[in-house]
Amino acid sequence: MDYIDGTLLEKDLLVLDRARFGYRDRLILDEVSMRFPRGRVVALIGGSGSGKTTILRLIGGMLRPQSGSVHFEGQDVHALNREGLYAIRRRMGMLYQFGALFTDLNVFDNVAFPLREHTDLPEDLIRDLVLLKLNAVGLRGAAHFRTSQLSGGMARRVALARSIALDPPLIMYDEPFAGLDPISLATIAALIRNLNDALNVASIVVSHDIKDAFKIADYVYLLAAGRIAAHGTPESMRDSSDPNVRQFLDGSIDGPVAFHYQANPLAQDLGVRQ
Repeated sequence: MDYIDGTLLEKDLLVLDRARFGYRDRLILDEVSMRFPRGRVVALIGGSGSGKTTILRLIGGMLRPQSGSVHFEGQDVHALNREGLYAIRRRMGMLYQFGALFTDLNVFDNVAFPLREHTDLPEDLIRDLVLLKLNAVGLRGAAHFRTSQLSGGMARRVALARSIALDPPLIMYDEPFAGLDPISLATIAALIRNLNDALNVASIVVSHDIKDAFKIADYVYLLAAGRIAAHGTPESMRDSSDPNVRQFLDGSIDGPVAFHYQANPLAQDLGVRQ
């Protein structure tokens, strides 16, 4: 049986085990381990450049860890051949930061795209499925809108409908709240939580928006300096006295994340002899 903080979890859908990744001499992730069970919303938080989006790319197989592993539904993602990798990607939904809709397709065809691309379903069934997904995000009435007719919040909801078109067991959200007004933000947050519970999927939310991410998350990982600085429920994170947690949650300049990036002595940069 698996436990986190004394709580019994369902079988893990996705596991990162001591994943390490970097570019030449710059280490991005240093033996990071995480677990993502079905039915849970897990938030990844941390400063810019802390490795949150890199984790999503490792999960999708776009990047390969230098050591460690990523297992999805029991399969080692980076041991798969091309066909196997594409097959598991169809089991992963992705909501990009600004939707990434196809601007030359209308709303209906954007959501229908993965169904037409990856299945042999007849058009009448695709029509029913697309309208079902759009209805789930409250936009069935906008099925024939052009993308130019959509507000930012509506575009994000259409992208969410597209991400669940193939009924994936894993949905990843890269900054889903960025650039949204308060009403649209609350709508997207509620949809993430409600769809997670209704579909019994594993949801990964990468966000800088602490308030709204904590409202919908079951568990939180805080990344700093390439490592997991802290993890736990939103409640335990709010009550934490850990300096990494406090600096990030309080938005403090002073703390473990230094203002100055590591550099040579100023005299050396200026070419001054000592």
